[in-house]
Amino acid sequence: MSREYVLQTFQAPVEFQIDYARELNPQQHAAVTAPPGPALVIAGAGSGKTRTLIYRVAFLIEQGIPPERILLLTFTNKAAKEMMRRVTDLLGSELQGLWGGTFHSIGNRVLRRHADLLGYKQDFTIMDREDAKDLLNAVVGEMNIDVKAKRFPKAEVLNDIFSLSVNKETSIPEIIAEQYDYFAELAAQIEEVHKGYVARKKSTNAMDFDDLLVLWLKLLREHEEIREQYQRRFQFIMVDEYQDTNKLQGDLIDLLAARHSNVMVVGDDSQSIYSWRGANFLNIIKFPERYPKAKVYKIETNYRSTPEILNLANSVIAANANQFVKELVPARPSGTKPALVMCEDARQQSAFVAQRVLELRDEGVALDDMAVLYRSHFHAMELQMEFQSRNIPFAITSGIRFFEQAHIKDVAAYLKFIGNPSDELSFKRIVRMLPGVGGKGADKLWARFGAVFGVQSSVSSADAPAPRIATSLQKCNDAVPKKAIAAWAQLSATIAQLEVPPVRGSASKMIRLVLEAVYEDYLKQEFANFRQRQEDLEQLAEFAVRFETLEEFLSQLALLTNVEAESSQAVSKDDEQIRLSTIHQAKGLEFGVVFVIMLCDGLFPSNRSLDSAEGEEEERRLFYVAVTRAKDELYLSYPLIRVTPGNTGNFMQTPSRFLGEIPKDQLEEWNLRSYNSYS
Repeated sequence: MSREYVLQTFQAPVEFQIDYARELNPQQHAAVTAPPGPALVIAGAGSGKTRTLIYRVAFLIEQGIPPERILLLTFTNKAAKEMMRRVTDLLGSELQGLWGGTFHSIGNRVLRRHADLLGYKQDFTIMDREDAKDLLNAVVGEMNIDVKAKRFPKAEVLNDIFSLSVNKETSIPEIIAEQYDYFAELAAQIEEVHKGYVARKKSTNAMDFDDLLVLWLKLLREHEEIREQYQRRFQFIMVDEYQDTNKLQGDLIDLLAARHSNVMVVGDDSQSIYSWRGANFLNIIKFPERYPKAKVYKIETNYRSTPEILNLANSVIAANANQFVKELVPARPSGTKPALVMCEDARQQSAFVAQRVLELRDEGVALDDMAVLYRSHFHAMELQMEFQSRNIPFAITSGIRFFEQAHIKDVAAYLKFIGNPSDELSFKRIVRMLPGVGGKGADKLWARFGAVFGVQSSVSSADAPAPRIATSLQKCNDAVPKKAIAAWAQLSATIAQLEVPPVRGSASKMIRLVLEAVYEDYLKQEFANFRQRQEDLEQLAEFAVRFETLEEFLSQLALLTNVEAESSQAVSKDDEQIRLSTIHQAKGLEFGVVFVIMLCDGLFPSNRSLDSAEGEEEERRLFYVAVTRAKDELYLSYPLIRVTPGNTGNFMQTPSRFLGEIPKDQLEEWNLRSYNSYS
């Protein structure tokens, strides 16, 4: 007969260096001093999430937990270093042994020790995206796939398909069916390429960025002794920005925490806005289901925004069914109500924002403390022009400058070439998109076209055969590579359509024709985010409607491109700049004054998001992120009228459904009227 005897851990009374109750508010204090066990910390916007994590690490160490028994996972190494520096400052001693960093950096650290168990050497190479593309191209080449027969995806697209597959732990055919349905017939071949790619990586002792997570998880799943080693080591695990984790990262956390279950995840489900890059919203929503003993801590005191802005934010997110209900509570005194501004059109909206920015600047608000946020970069085109004309310095932080993106420059090249057949750069950009045409081939075709078109141009325009450019292209067939013959014929036919009135007189019609006739298929093959780029071009066509001639549009396009370039170069020149940004890139930032523009159904929320309830809820979370960036003043605006494609007239736009969910008493409606000094 045996008897179980539980040995209690003896712990002497702890004399804390830090007065946690004084340093933290009651909700923060409850999370920081939580007993061992699984914990979900729902930290609302502006509630001091980072502060909570920092004090939690300090609390554990003061409780006697050795730093090497703690794992802190973040989304940037900068965040991890900053947190550890602040903990060091709190405790007055270095944190030797604490593992803190991004998922990928920790994965690299583990794999450097155990790569041999997976058939790799410990000095494996980590490939960047260019290296991965080169290796994928080699694999496709070895498999003798006819990449032109059915427009086989380029390496960049393959890389994104494979990355989504592993991070979402979903099969490649499923990813193709969900997001790349236009490659459905090629799914089996794409799977074979992936197998070859995996084999080549292993044979060359190389890993791509995703492998740092994929192989880390494989190591833990397949090698019990290694799994137990790290499960024992990491007695306490903390995860920052948990709402942004994907399926693979969620499984890693669950596996590492399986022994002790001392996992504290911190995040805000209302700010989960990255599903398009693989983030799994269910990780945070279903945490209590996966950890039935989990305690949920809510940190709802907001130190950023006025009560009026927080009341609106609470109303904005209330309509979402899938969420942890919380109520942001203000710590600041009352301010002004958020403004709702209905504008006649996008131009009046831009005039309003510009004028109000200048007024606020005169009132003492620094330009650096103001931001204009939008769903898509294209929504701010008119605003850029307005700011430029009024000499308002601005910085664009919406990723790569819009007009410098490849798909915009590609389509613009067609229009430039029609407008100026002597434009060598545009001609060569167009023909290099054809199969089998490289730099030398483009040079040869340009020389041939120049010779033919020069003869054509000597004929007076009244007697010249129409279309002149297309006719010249057709006479260059003898210089076209065999691989490009069919594509050259299609190009000639497209150019012929572009040359003929009334298409030649409408930049908008020209853009749509290029997209439909030749460029849509090219987009699918070349770019992983085909639908986003297609939408950009459709919006470019809508923007072009307002210009009466092709030449006027191209002039404005050049000016906008230069405006973007100047705005990025001016960062070091101007002391102050207002920020123009997509909402996705503004997450984590805050400003005294925020303008959220283009709040129309179909623009925000976007049309594509409305195909599912989940998509609409994520758009609502995106709107919530936008309004919670504001500290003092918030302006919500939308244009009432939109120019129709083809310049056939105007139509009334519907205000964003999100605006209709805000109680009227939480908004102050601003009625715009034009002032004519001569009236």
